[in-house]
Amino acid sequence: MSASGRGGPEARSLNRPDPDDAGSEYAEADFLLAARGHTQDLGAWVIGLAFDKSGACGFGLGDGTLRLLAPGGTDWAAATAHDGAVLSLAPDAKDGFLTGGDDGRLVRTAADGTVTELASFGAMKWVEHVAAHDSGLRAASVGKLLHVFDAKGAPLKTLTHPSSVGGIAFDAKGKRIAASHYNGASLWFVGAKEDKARLLEWKGSHAGIAISPDGTHVVTAMQENALHGWRLSDSQHMRMSGYPSKTRSMGFTARGRWLATSGADSVVIWPFFGGGPMGKAPTELAGGDGVICTAVACHPQHEIVAAGFADGLVLLAEIGSGKIVPVAPPGRGGVSALGWNAGGSHLAFGTETGFAGMVDLTRR
Repeated sequence: MSASGRGGPEARSLNRPDPDDAGSEYAEADFLLAARGHTQDLGAWVIGLAFDKSGACGFGLGDGTLRLLAPGGTDWAAATAHDGAVLSLAPDAKDGFLTGGDDGRLVRTAADGTVTELASFGAMKWVEHVAAHDSGLRAASVGKLLHVFDAKGAPLKTLTHPSSVGGIAFDAKGKRIAASHYNGASLWFVGAKEDKARLLEWKGSHAGIAISPDGTHVVTAMQENALHGWRLSDSQHMRMSGYPSKTRSMGFTARGRWLATSGADSVVIWPFFGGGPMGKAPTELAGGDGVICTAVACHPQHEIVAAGFADGLVLLAEIGSGKIVPVAPPGRGGVSALGWNAGGSHLAFGTETGFAGMVDLTRR
């Protein structure tokens, strides 16, 4: 696996415990979840999760509810956000959570469980992607349309794309927003008087999208088990292939030196320094046993990546040393959501079976 077709590096293997093994109780005691975690069966697929500015964590579920866990708390609150399924979730600009549903509504849920409808696009519409920026800007995609709202919640503009939007992302400063779609991605200046996108072209279907922290690169996950990227300074293309499965989760490390991705039986991490990933093989951590990594989340300060796998295993991987720290054992469904709080002291995860956990990683 590489950006130029060259062979990849050796993967660092993790001896995964068998949840059906009689000795698995001993193995589970070695995971941080047993000593530092709090868990809950939420009863429905965890579509996504996020920490808000107050440190509260929200879990968006397939039954339309948002489950809320206060900072350092153990009591779970429930809020009915949608009549149907939660399709997308993001931390809101100031506090609380932004969700889109298959009921055609964009909703804000405060940390205390208060639900406020921000927009309704029609019962037959799906709000598949949402995003917010610290400046107060919010965005939601419905089909080909990307709706942008100002800091007061008023509609700011509607941006039209050639096909359904596959993913959206604000840049770090909130000045630009990117949307992926068929045959590429579109990059828009939010404050422009005349809305004209910079089109980043590449044939194929593009789904998830990420902008590097310094705003120099845009990367999309494609339907054909590959990533595609653009260096914005000169429109240089970057193709990162070799995945056995689709990349459904990706993110840049805090300083933008690495892009961590799911979609292989390891945590695949591409270098974005020294000229970028072209001609270089990625680093592969915690792999080699055939179980696909389904979710990744980069630590907000350090070059550490949390990863979740299709069998429910959650772990931490330090990029520099390759050191692996087990967080949660397998056996509770594939990991479908993963995220850090702003300070990097707490890690939360959720699975397809509705199991959720939060681990306190502060020094003791």
